[in-house]
Amino acid sequence: MTEVLRVGRREVRITHPDKLLFPKARVSKLGLARHYERVAPVMLPYVSGRPLALQAFPNGIDEPGFFQKNVPSYYPDWIHRATVPKRGGTITHALADDAATLVFLAGQNVVTPHLWLSRADEPRRPDRLILDFDPSGGGFADVRAAARAAGERLRDAGLATYAMVTGSRGVHVVCPLRRGPGFTDVHGFARRLAEEMVRDDPRHLTLEWRKADRGKLIYVDVNRNAYAQHAVAPYAVRPKPRAPVAVPLHWEELSDSKLRPDHWTVKTIAGRVDSEGDPWKGMGRRARRLPAWR
Repeated sequence: MTEVLRVGRREVRITHPDKLLFPKARVSKLGLARHYERVAPVMLPYVSGRPLALQAFPNGIDEPGFFQKNVPSYYPDWIHRATVPKRGGTITHALADDAATLVFLAGQNVVTPHLWLSRADEPRRPDRLILDFDPSGGGFADVRAAARAAGERLRDAGLATYAMVTGSRGVHVVCPLRRGPGFTDVHGFARRLAEEMVRDDPRHLTLEWRKADRGKLIYVDVNRNAYAQHAVAPYAVRPKPRAPVAVPLHWEELSDSKLRPDHWTVKTIAGRVDSEGDPWKGMGRRARRLPAWR
């Protein structure tokens, strides 16, 4: 059985549309494709033009999945591609430049698109900085507090700040950057800020990379700020039983004690978008030059 979706001027074929990718939540492959069709207007500004790492689950999320980076030969010609350098050669990534591509990827069992912090035309010059606050235990209130504290420091440095619940456990704090400095400079800035935060709040924060060494502390992950690394895309679905979604926030929502990192799902995100719009709208216009470390 095949379902044909008309997405813009494309017809996208979804094979086995009734296959449950999320058995507990009863979300089928067609349901996943419909999700990406619905959120495309708010999602595309943040994913378009960026190399993607695609997390696919051909047998549903209860079975092992895999990351796909190199574009398979069977992808249609209308899927945009970008060939970028890698150690020892090059690799060709898919780009999600339109809604039809997002729907097509769902039809290929791609549950979660992850994106680069740079765009394909200048892959070594990031235009995003991300701090990922990843809890090892304890309450989400501490994660919210850490994200707010990071926002204060970043704004004091002259950057605009945005927040997103990841749909998993944590919060991303994101700053749009004017392109110029390379990943080494952006990572260095993020690392020094994180070191300062950990020094000032060692009871809650850590930079320990090994999970076994973190205890119940919140890991301040700055390592996404590196060439060829990636982060979950806004409005992407996570491979968790309830089919939760990574959702951009209004900054003040970080003060809401009812906020949870996996609150919104495939079945509820449309209502959120209809009522709140896109909290990150216009982010690109607030891009700032990477500050010198004080």
